[in-house]
Amino acid sequence: MNVSVLGAGAWGTAIACHAARRHRVHLWARDADQARDMGVRRENVRYLPGAHLPDELTVGSDLGAALEACDGGLLLVGTTVAGFGAVLAGIAGHRAAGRPAALLWLCKGIDPQTGRLPHQVAQAAGLDMPCGALSGPSFAQEVAAGLPVALVAAATDQVACNAAVQCLHHDAARIYPSEDLIGVEIGGAMKNVIAIAAGICDGLELGLNARAALVTRGLAEIARLGAALGASRDTFLGLAGVGDLVLTCTGDLSRNRRVGLALAAGEPLDAIVGRLGHVAEGVPCARAALGLGSRHGVDLPITEAVVAVLDGRSGAREAVLSLLSREPRAKET
Repeated sequence: MNVSVLGAGAWGTAIACHAARRHRVHLWARDADQARDMGVRRENVRYLPGAHLPDELTVGSDLGAALEACDGGLLLVGTTVAGFGAVLAGIAGHRAAGRPAALLWLCKGIDPQTGRLPHQVAQAAGLDMPCGALSGPSFAQEVAAGLPVALVAAATDQVACNAAVQCLHHDAARIYPSEDLIGVEIGGAMKNVIAIAAGICDGLELGLNARAALVTRGLAEIARLGAALGASRDTFLGLAGVGDLVLTCTGDLSRNRRVGLALAAGEPLDAIVGRLGHVAEGVPCARAALGLGSRHGVDLPITEAVVAVLDGRSGAREAVLSLLSREPRAKET
């Protein structure tokens, strides 16, 4: 199968490496200098150092060429949520270059400008092809190294799910189809916000009991928002829900957890984000999620506390204390 991946960040590069173990893959980088460097070094030094690019993987910066290479195959978009719409517009402008059988996005979040989920951004772009999301508990470094991973391909169109399974379900990767696109997207977006809170909790050395409680209440918060948007609660008990949440809240490779750890240490947000060198999607997503919850009448106390810290309206310890001081509920929800 022909495969093209748009976006040469850590996750885009990792999934391209995985796909290239069985297929011809073209990886598109917006930065021409980065594309040339990756082609020569056979490594993404900027975003995924140490991961060797397979021989079946080519790298370029010409979007039209990337789409032509994917004609009849699977197109994967690995940009950030903020950059997703612009790339979709570019695809629409190069329709003559090639027509993929299906498109899947890898981004997890909520568009900070419009408050839209990725599938709504895709709908607004007017692309006439089967589309869906690829999500689940996955660190780029491990996927690039060929370590085991299980992911969910979610779409309302079975063609997109089938294309994902055909292309990516091999070696140590398992791909499971889902029809709950909204639930998978909400799980992928909100787990980053809860991971910032988990990092704050760990940074303040509140203990493993506190972290377990936070993650559990975070899952309930995610499920409440998802249910309000029409998602199935069962989705949040699977890979795209509790699986991705636990990994991101506890794994040392989690960028969003590292943001929380640094916030707990009193570091300013700008310095934290600058030092990461990657996008921590939980930062812009937290504010967008709070707005989404407000529009749908959903209480998101953990998200609200994270936003207060990110905006500088509350210190990390004060935000945790505000959560602990909430009035008791008649039952757990």
